[in-house]
Amino acid sequence: MFSYRHAFHAGSHADILKHLTMIHLAEYLQEKPGALTIVDTHAGAGIYSLIDGFAAVSKEADSGIFRLIKFADECQSSGKGVGESIQNYLDYVRAENSEEQITIYPGSPFILARLLRPQDRLKLFELHPKEIDILRHNVHQLKQAKQIDVYAEDSFARLKGLLPPPSRRGLVLIDPSYEDKQDYRYLETAMEEALQRFATGCYAIWYPILSRRESASLPDRLKKIAANHKRSWLHTELRVENAPGERRLQASGMFVINPPWTLEKNLVEALPTLVKALGQGSGAEYLLKSFEAKP
Repeated sequence: MFSYRHAFHAGSHADILKHLTMIHLAEYLQEKPGALTIVDTHAGAGIYSLIDGFAAVSKEADSGIFRLIKFADECQSSGKGVGESIQNYLDYVRAENSEEQITIYPGSPFILARLLRPQDRLKLFELHPKEIDILRHNVHQLKQAKQIDVYAEDSFARLKGLLPPPSRRGLVLIDPSYEDKQDYRYLETAMEEALQRFATGCYAIWYPILSRRESASLPDRLKKIAANHKRSWLHTELRVENAPGERRLQASGMFVINPPWTLEKNLVEALPTLVKALGQGSGAEYLLKSFEAKP
């Protein structure tokens, strides 16, 4: 499990979908003045260089954030826009960089840190023995550091102990690597426990779309969990390529339990643009489904 380093995938199309969705969820929940507790279950190092280290080896940012920025710049030059949600996401990325060049990609912890209001708390989990030290160092540099707790613990086992948060307002981002097939089972157990303790929380689950059975069946299993607890859900996927035999990740998805009513509208606008900007070949496409539970 410790072979995975998120830096390899920093700025990829999967990060774009995850962070664009996450930003909208957090900003919506912050429209009310009450304190918000945000939990990131697999935080990684928090922020990444795109010009050296693991990201420079994988070059996933080339077909991800760099491609999207180029597309956005071309749209702006021609007098068009990329939509409010994508522009908002790009603003968070640019906030960590100079105006001249994008060399840094903020992971979920750094984007969420910028979103924190004085009354909010951010709780970060990371088990990787090297990543946790880097994460602690990076978080220590933030002006919001006193609002952030960092745990070198198993987030799947620890999550239920954090719920419900004192204000009973919370956002939980769950994004394991899924390199260990057991992560799928751990995720389902954690979600059952979380919804039993905090049914009204907002849960955003990222997953890779792979050929393995566990990945293909995950959305349906999450729909059953949501149905068991009578909760609404939104399911979206973004595929940038459909090349059989290609080992690189070509698609990923987000499954949101208790989504705000604005999220679907937000994604209806953003997803076609992402397909156009990031798609490679005719296999690029998106999926968007939702279900509203009756009281």
